[in-house]
Amino acid sequence: MVGLLITSLVVALSSSPSPQQGPPPTVAIAVAPAGDTQELTLKDGTRAIGRVETIEAGRFTFRTTSGAVMSVETDKVQSLGTVSGRVVAGDFWPDDSNPTRLFFAPTGRALKRGESYLGVYEIMLPFVQYGITDRISVGAGTPLIFGSGGDTPFWVTPKVQVLKAKSTEAALGVIHFINVGDANLGIAYGVVTQGSADSAITVGAGYAYVRDEGSDDGSAVVMFGGEHRVSRRLKLVTENYAFDGGGILSGGVRFLGERLSVDLGLASPLGVDVFVAFPVINFVWKF
Repeated sequence: MVGLLITSLVVALSSSPSPQQGPPPTVAIAVAPAGDTQELTLKDGTRAIGRVETIEAGRFTFRTTSGAVMSVETDKVQSLGTVSGRVVAGDFWPDDSNPTRLFFAPTGRALKRGESYLGVYEIMLPFVQYGITDRISVGAGTPLIFGSGGDTPFWVTPKVQVLKAKSTEAALGVIHFINVGDANLGIAYGVVTQGSADSAITVGAGYAYVRDEGSDDGSAVVMFGGEHRVSRRLKLVTENYAFDGGGILSGGVRFLGERLSVDLGLASPLGVDVFVAFPVINFVWKF
């Protein structure tokens, strides 16, 4: 049932009405406001990142991030829109499409209203998150494979951003698991992210709880993570935990696409007699 609900939500987010027959819409050509960067796509497939500088009758000039100047006929344009990112040595680095999470833990950043993403943790754990406002988001997930019998296990992930400053963002939230055996469990947390979109640290503290018939247990959890971008398409990521009796160390890389990000890494538990490392494999698609 939960899997059906998640699938329905993804379809609703990604679906659009069938296009009406008729002439293609005219692309609006406008000079970019100061500080903005635009992506230009021509009907022949050519793509360029830069800014519209001047507009004349039937054509305009477009200066790329590398400094080249293009004279473009208006009717050759497929699309023109503003993109988020920064220019590094003449090369445009688009923003990380998955900034609200490290590997698994949330950061202090928030989805904007109407934004959403579909992800898969460790191949077998799909989840979806949707921005209700610029500060509030909700999400859910369920494993693809689980034991026979009983209700389907799933989790919900409400999150509220409580601070957004120039280089500091903070959020509160809950990761609550339902139908895990006879218990309901989860983590109530707070996280603070300090730094830029390309290089930041995230510190979090939470309370892991278990609610079961006749029992009510809990324990404090501390998380320290970081991210550092080393190239246009690559970011280093680490996410580490400390809790009563042990901890977890993890590190790896994130491959950055326009909408798709892929995490590859290793995670190792602390406080065990034998060294063990588990693979971290995550895929996230942002709508």
